[in-house]
Order: sequence, then structure tokens, then C-alpha cells
Amino acid sequence: MEGNSTAGFFTPLQTFDAADIVVVVVYFALNVAVGVWASCRVNRNTLSGYFLAGRSMAWWPIGASLFASSEGSGLFIGLAGTAAAGGIAVAGFEWNLPCNQRATFTPVSASQIVTMPEYLQRRFGGERIRMYLSALSLLLSVFTKISTDLYSGALFVQVCLGWNLYLSTVLMLVVTALYTIAGGLAAVIYTDTLQTLIMIVGASILTVTAFNRIGGYQNLEEAYLKAAPSKIIPNKTCHLPRLDAMHLFRSPVSGDLPWTGMTFGLSVLATWYWCTDQVIVQRSLSAKTLSHAKAGSILASYLKMLPMVVIILPGMISRALYPDAVGCVDPEECVRVCGVEVGCSNIAYPKLVIELMPPGLRGLMIAVMMAALMSSLTSIFNSSSTLFTMDIWRRIRRSAGERELLLVGRIVTVVLVVVSVVWIPILQSSNSGQLFVYIQSVTSCLAPPVTAVFALAVFWRPQSRWGILHPSGAFWGLMVGLAIGLARMGLEFAHPAPRCGIPDERPSLVKDIHYLHFAALLCTLTVAVVVGISLLTSPPKESQITNLTWWTISQEPATETNTAKLSAETCCPRTGKKDGSVPRSQGRGLFWSPPVTEAEAPQLKALRDTAESPFWTKICSINALLLICVNVFFYAYFA
Repeated sequence: MEGNSTAGFFTPLQTFDAADIVVVVVYFALNVAVGVWASCRVNRNTLSGYFLAGRSMAWWPIGASLFASSEGSGLFIGLAGTAAAGGIAVAGFEWNLPCNQRATFTPVSASQIVTMPEYLQRRFGGERIRMYLSALSLLLSVFTKISTDLYSGALFVQVCLGWNLYLSTVLMLVVTALYTIAGGLAAVIYTDTLQTLIMIVGASILTVTAFNRIGGYQNLEEAYLKAAPSKIIPNKTCHLPRLDAMHLFRSPVSGDLPWTGMTFGLSVLATWYWCTDQVIVQRSLSAKTLSHAKAGSILASYLKMLPMVVIILPGMISRALYPDAVGCVDPEECVRVCGVEVGCSNIAYPKLVIELMPPGLRGLMIAVMMAALMSSLTSIFNSSSTLFTMDIWRRIRRSAGERELLLVGRIVTVVLVVVSVVWIPILQSSNSGQLFVYIQSVTSCLAPPVTAVFALAVFWRPQSRWGILHPSGAFWGLMVGLAIGLARMGLEFAHPAPRCGIPDERPSLVKDIHYLHFAALLCTLTVAVVVGISLLTSPPKESQITNLTWWTISQEPATETNTAKLSAETCCPRTGKKDGSVPRSQGRGLFWSPPVTEAEAPQLKALRDTAESPFWTKICSINALLLICVNVFFYAYFA
């Protein structure tokens, strides 16, 4: 079954046919057309128009956009690569449902916010928590988003066209700059919907083709367990596939993805991603009503069942079909195949696309990957630069003028790109060359404290018998968590996992504590610090509790006047103007909120109105229970 698996990836395995080129051009033209059409549907010169798509989004584009945002080209390559290296256990990352986001919608919507840092600033007061979260978002953008997206997109182009990895990276950046013609959240959501449809169709066709090639699902386990490369490390077993490859629950001690970490640590990471990551949450906040927001997350949860079949199993098939390339362990062979000593599992999915997809469909899959990559990069660049400019630089230099802020925003974008490109070689050699494991391990070091503080902010009873949650506790909990997380991350990069045949001499904190276990421990420690310090301090102000926790939500809809007043106070502090406004040309992005006038207040009214239709509430609840049942069945079947 090996075929041409030893062919070098620095020369294209297949040439582009005319059908491929036509499909790529048509797809990009359609994608841009949908973006422009969506941008014209709402007024992007208002808060609700630009940032929340006019508060007009229905549940189905929200759900599709949530799915597309979480399944970019990086995850296609990362999930398939980790599955090729270790089997189906990585499916647990997909099945940790985004419907856990539903519980946070009510207090967050009622608090009249646009971003998660803004919510925590209002919940705890002061600016230092918001400043910290802004800086943390920049770190996560560089380490887990921009660099991984650039690398995955460049790797795809390298495999398809045989171009140098860094030449492919520059291509990604240039095309992304041209792609920014379609702007606004509405454009992003509708283009994501288009991408979701075509990704599912294309990936399904590839899955059927791959299963036909290997002889069906019943032959997968046998073929995978035999997928050992011809060049091995003598007296070592690292070239052999894992015997527990078809098991979801693995040993808490020796498992590559222990069931204890997948149960507790992964829940911490999933809560951070689905409930606090701005790119994800903003789509839910654009919903017409709370019911549409909940239904969108439920649809995304249904769609998240698909990657097991259309990404993870094809990744395993790719190793079974091409073990010498995808499963290589000899450093010289791996360098020849993919340019990295630690392994080539990341090429599993693009290898399958190039080898098995017929002309036309191959071009379609490549277009989908590149379009998903570029749409995510534009939003990340925009939000990251605006985040630094408006939340950090504007507070460092309060007298900064419009030109200075715009210049800083552009410079920050360039700096982020340069740092991300420089980081790519470190990313390539991290975590045995598995992109998905790299993303999760970095997130495990930085995200758990945010999960702990956010969960406490929403669900801690203001008058609990354990005390009142205090802003100082929240801040120092975040700081302690950050210090410990950075220490662990520094050790991971200073002492990477050894390749096959080299003894593991890493520090015990890295070698003996799995990153998912570390995430659970770090979250627990942060909770202890927050609660402990809160017990020693005075109670917070009433304004830091009202409508900001699960227990203090007012079910009364906001009046137009109060909504406008509240938005002006929270979105635009310290502007020096009585109406709280700032120049409209001072920059727009996901982390800046323009002034709200009383004329716009009716559009924002839904943000405070938490009332729901009993019928749709029941429909959402039934589907949530159904999802839990389906999830339990899948876990039990594959455990």
C-alpha cells in the first residue's frame, strides 16, 4: 500500500490540472462575492453593524461560523497528524462540546458587553485585569494562532506545489492582504458558512475515497497497526503504531492522551476556548436573540461530531497507506520527506488530498484550506493590532492622537507577523512535530487561569458562605497562574521531547505531568488563590455584581436611555468628551467599541433582554440533552 510514499515533498507529487485552477479561481471569486454581499447587508458604521453584524444573525450561520472558526486549515492538518501518530483519542478534543457555552450566554448578554476582557473589567473593576487579558491574547495569537495558521497553510502549499516553506508563508501573507476587501463580522460569518458547506462536502468525498482505498472501516485497525516505516531506529519500538490506537480512554500514566486529562484538563481548555475566546464568542453575541445564540452553539456541537469521520480517521488511513512518509522516525529520512527531524505526521492530510483526490476536487480542497486560513488571519491581525492599540497603547499614552494610534496599529501588525514567522522553526520541532499537540500544550500553560476567573465571575454567589469574590483575588490569581504557566512553557521549549532513540532527560515537571493534567492543576490552583485572597479583602461594589453574575441577573429589559448610557460609559472611558465618543476614524477592530447613541440603543436592547420564547427554550434544551446522549454513546463505544 506504500505507493509513492518516499517521494520528496519539495517537488510536487501531482501537477495542477486545468480543472483544479478553474475551481480555485471560481471558489475565491465566490468567497469574495459572498463577503461583499454580506458586508452590504448591515451598516458597518455602527457598533451593532460592524462588531455584532447588526444583531441580526440567525442560528444557522452562527453555528456554521463557530464550526468553521474552530476547524481551520491548522486543525485539519493538526488533527489528522495527531491521529496518524497516535490514533482516535484526539477526537475527545472535538467532542468536548461547544454547547457548554450556553450556560454563559445569559449573564454575559445581560451585562451589555462586546468583548470578554470588557466583561471581566466590569465584573471586577479597574483596568489591570483588562490590560493583562489583552497582553495574554496577544501572546496566544502569536503562539497558537498566527504562527500555526501560517505554518499549516504554507505546509499545504509546499506539499501541493513543491515550494519552499518560507516562500509559501510569504505567499500566504500577500494573498491575505489582498483578501481583506470583505470586512465586518457579517462578511466573516457568511463566508464561514460557505466554507463550512464546501469543507464538509470536500472532506466527505475524500473520506469515502480513502476508505475505498483501504478496504473499509473494518480493515482500518489492522492496516494501521501494520503501518511501520521501512527505515527504523534499531532496538527501539517508536516506529510501531500504538496498540491502543482505537481506544478513546487511555492509561492515566503511560497514555499519550490520558483519560483523566481528557476528562478534567480538556474541560478547562474547552471552557476557555468556547466561552472566552473573542473570535468565538463574538459570533454568538451577534445573534438575534438568546435562543438563536444557544441554537447556534448546539448546531456547532452537532457539526463537531464530523471531524472524527472526515479528519481523524482519514489521518490514520494516510499513515496506513503511506507509512514511510507519514510514519517516518529516522531523522535523515524525515528531513528528506518533510524537512523536520522529529517526524512528518503533519503531512498526513495534505498527502491524502494530493494522492487520492481527482482533478477539480483536489483544487477545491486546496482552495477551501487557503480561504479558511486567510479569513482567520485577517480577523486575527485586525483584532490583535486593535487590541494593543486601544487597550494597551492608549492607556500608556493617553494623549496619543489619531495618526499615532493608526501608525501603532500598523506597526503592531508587522511585528506580530515577523515574530510569528520567526517562531515557525520552533513550532516545527515541538511536540514530536505534531501541530495539534503543540497548540494544546501552549494553551494548557496560559489559558487555565482565565477559565478559573471567568467561571468564578459568572457562577460564584455574591453572598456565598465561602465569602465574596474580590477584584484583588481575581487579579493575583491570574498573576500567579501566569507565572507558573510561563515557567512550565519555558521548560517545554527549553527541553523538547526527544526524538526516537534518545533518552528522555527532561525535568520532572514536564516529563511526568501531562499537559492536560497540568491544565487541571493550574486551574484548581488559580481558584484557590482567587478565593483565598477574596476572603481577606473587603466586599466589592454593588455595581460589580448587578447583572454580571448568574445569580444577579435582572430579567427586566433595558430601556433605550439606560442602554445608551451604559454602553457609552463602558465602551469609551476617558475620552475627554461628555458623550463618551471618540473620532470614528480612530480604528475599528474586535476589541474596540465605538460610541453608542440613543438612536442605536434599540438595536442593542436584545443584549440586556434575557427573556426567551418557552417553545424555543424547550427545543434548545431537548437538543442539548440529545447531544449529551450522543456524546456519551460515542465515548462509551470508543472508550
